[in-house]
Amino acid sequence: MKTDAFALRHLGPRESDLQNMFKTIGVETLDQLISETVPSAIRLKKDLDLDAPMTEYEYLTHIQELGNKNKVFKSYIGLGYHPTIIPAVIHRNIFENPGWYTAYTPYQAEIAQGRLEAILNFQTTIIELTGMQIANASLLDEGTSAAEAMALLFDVRSRDQKKNNVVKFFVSEEVLPQTISVLQTRSTPKGIELVIGNHETFDFSADFFGAILQYPGKHGQVNDYAGFISKAHTAEIKVAVAADILSLTTLTPPGEIGADVVVGTTQRFGIPMGYGGPHAAYFATKEEYKRSMPGRIIGVTIDVNGNRALRMALGTREQHIKREKATSNICTAQVLLAVMAGMYAVYHGPKGLKYIANKVHASAVTLADALNKLGVYQTNTSFFDTLLVKADATKVKAVAEKHEVNFFYVDNETISISLNETTSLKDLNQIVSLFAEALNKDTFTISELSNSTNFPSSLARTSTFLTHDVFNNHHSESQLMRYIKRLERKDLSLNHSMISLGSCTMKLNAAAEMLPLSMANWNSIHPFAPIEQAEGYQIMLKKLEHQLNVVTGFAGTTLQPNSGAQGEYAGLMTIRAYHLSRGDNHRNICLIPSSAHGTNPASAAMAGMTIIVTKTTPEGNIDVEDLRARAIEHKDNLSALMVTYPSTHGVFESTIIEITDLIHENGGLVYMDGANMNAQVGLTNPATIGADVCHLNLHKTFAIPHGGGGPGVGPICVNEKLVPFLPTNPIIPTGGSQAISAISAAPYGSALVCLISYGYITMLGAEGLKKATQYAILNANYMKARLESSYPVLYSGEMGRAAHEMILDCRAFKQQGVEVTDIAKRLMDYGFHAPTVSFPVAGTLMIEPTESEDVAELDRFCDAMISIRKEIEKATAEDHNTVLHNAPHTLAMLTADTWNFPYTREQAAFPLEYIADNKFWPSVRRVDDAYGDRNLVCSCAPIEAYM
Repeated sequence: MKTDAFALRHLGPRESDLQNMFKTIGVETLDQLISETVPSAIRLKKDLDLDAPMTEYEYLTHIQELGNKNKVFKSYIGLGYHPTIIPAVIHRNIFENPGWYTAYTPYQAEIAQGRLEAILNFQTTIIELTGMQIANASLLDEGTSAAEAMALLFDVRSRDQKKNNVVKFFVSEEVLPQTISVLQTRSTPKGIELVIGNHETFDFSADFFGAILQYPGKHGQVNDYAGFISKAHTAEIKVAVAADILSLTTLTPPGEIGADVVVGTTQRFGIPMGYGGPHAAYFATKEEYKRSMPGRIIGVTIDVNGNRALRMALGTREQHIKREKATSNICTAQVLLAVMAGMYAVYHGPKGLKYIANKVHASAVTLADALNKLGVYQTNTSFFDTLLVKADATKVKAVAEKHEVNFFYVDNETISISLNETTSLKDLNQIVSLFAEALNKDTFTISELSNSTNFPSSLARTSTFLTHDVFNNHHSESQLMRYIKRLERKDLSLNHSMISLGSCTMKLNAAAEMLPLSMANWNSIHPFAPIEQAEGYQIMLKKLEHQLNVVTGFAGTTLQPNSGAQGEYAGLMTIRAYHLSRGDNHRNICLIPSSAHGTNPASAAMAGMTIIVTKTTPEGNIDVEDLRARAIEHKDNLSALMVTYPSTHGVFESTIIEITDLIHENGGLVYMDGANMNAQVGLTNPATIGADVCHLNLHKTFAIPHGGGGPGVGPICVNEKLVPFLPTNPIIPTGGSQAISAISAAPYGSALVCLISYGYITMLGAEGLKKATQYAILNANYMKARLESSYPVLYSGEMGRAAHEMILDCRAFKQQGVEVTDIAKRLMDYGFHAPTVSFPVAGTLMIEPTESEDVAELDRFCDAMISIRKEIEKATAEDHNTVLHNAPHTLAMLTADTWNFPYTREQAAFPLEYIADNKFWPSVRRVDDAYGDRNLVCSCAPIEAYM
């Protein structure tokens, strides 16, 4: 046994298991299975050209050495990113804990009550600090959150505004530059006209439907926006405010002065800067806009016993229902980071947050007074944490960088200095001495912080916040550690059992891939630090881009999109830019098969494209003749085809090259959705099948954990003709020679977690990556062989094989009164998370085991499914008091004095022998979705409020 081979640790099946697996499937060798699954016409002719794999020990040594090339300066750059103190109890028990970071999106609420409570705490924090009525369970970053606010305000225009085509959106010049860049990207295809200017001279004309303001402004000025918002509302203009979350503990919340939407980032609530991400953005608005709000909302409901339970509310708003009618394509939240930010609020409580904010403000006031004594004058008339000073920037920069300090240099004579919770008296004295040295003046020592305030009393917050018990009872480490553990125990994650979600690839997130995220030389770099200070990052990111180019067969990669849906949008925007560069402004038709992911049509709509849905055959494949007819019909205006490969139905379609050739012949480009890339790596690739661009889900195929619903990373890889259009950033230029404006706020998106995928590829190498794909296909076909006598498999390839996933058809069980949801809930009693329910076909389960699962775990899952099939056989349409309909069964049910069910307690909770050894108890019974939507409650409140 080669104990130092990472592939041995990542892959589930052992060599000794293979012959039995082959026998079950009905093949002689792994090569035979692959040849019967992946069409020979698209198979790669040679192995991927990647470096030899490193062992885990070699990789961790390498990543430490690479990290040492990063220079961690004291950062006062600001612009929405700040050094933070991550409470060690949160760092250890959430950030580094697989019980939290390997969980899936809480679609199965009964086994996700812990994380649902944690993000309800996050929503409560946002609602109360912003003064708004409703908040979602996090967005990706401040820039894209602001873009979602613009889209919402565009969607909720009055009837007259829509009739009169009112399309202007005012953007204050105080808004962060990266946010403006994202707004420019999002506004153009939607036909929104941005007007950037001074809010004090804005004319409130009827041509505008909305506006966005920054609070405090990008260089620290705190403005009183009450008058602006009042005038805007008189003119039927709705207003979004991008607000610093920490400042809202001391400044009047935007909701109290009439804001319609409030957005921002919670990065400074204990989340490392990580060279730009991941961080949890926030989005809060008025209750009346809840059905236009993007993303996920956690709501309070009841279970079948009437007990309080949590779930994701208003599911019908989501893009898989609305598709091209969606106002947003947002799919990934930033749940892990939102959980951390919410716990930061729980740990510190209202008094602690106020203390931190007051200390930051006092530091800023103290520094302003000290610099004033040196003749360095502060120009902000009112500020919270950021000073704007006049000095010779060239001289100051030279001295500051010599002492490893970064400020933001606005121009040659203006410097912005943003202070933060890590700033100490020693730091303030260092800043003073730097300016004194640069200006050739004598320095002096600050001995204490000022107790004066530098914003008007009219802007001081007077309202209370975070009064609920949860924010006032967990301030010792013991208390918080136990609270975190109590919530963790309610959730089923990968550290308990396999999560076989089709289309979501819940594979191992290896510890060696995760450890570097805790290293200060990786997680403490500001995204706008001079790139020479981020040499380690630059080397790692460029190498990862190269690795992804090799894997996809493409010429260029951008890592900026920080979710899969963002990747879809980025890919379509590069296609759009390509057509525009050739004068083909009219090419706006996007063909999308009816089986596509719901985010596909939503992304195309956001990119300004007109969507034509094409048919699929009864076998689940793209109907090539229908596609041909549509392509020829629209050849003069054809922009793109969006195709998922292998298909959403888990099949490698042999006609794929014919399909891509057809699109190219009619003037379009091919966008490949990379959701199923785990069945391609090392065997085929998007370039080989004829695609022009693809996005990759690094949080699926390339081992970044799902984190309970995020972070996600969705880079796009493109061929040579699209390389010039890859996106840039207004502060740290990235992308191509004809780059589109920003897709996300940070230059390299969620750069910190890119380390995980870099480690995954670096430790597996070409052979390991290929074997991972082969074993993913092997495991799927092994499960298919074991299950197909109990459950019909809806689609398979021409030789009867599945790709890396399969769809089980459960629609016939309706005759016995059993819905697919009953199977999903019953699986909880067997200790498993349900596969993907009713997607892409209603009444089905889509199963994807991944390469990480060993045969014993595959067998446990198959045994559970076969046992449930026997339970279905006993069910009747008339009887709903069955073990299936009552699932899941809680510990409270099993230990109750009375048992009024026509089956035993043992049948309910321990239907198979293995369960007793590692029983997972759902913490609530089946939740009532309809009740939760009728009685929408999205924040913490006394239990009496729900009665």
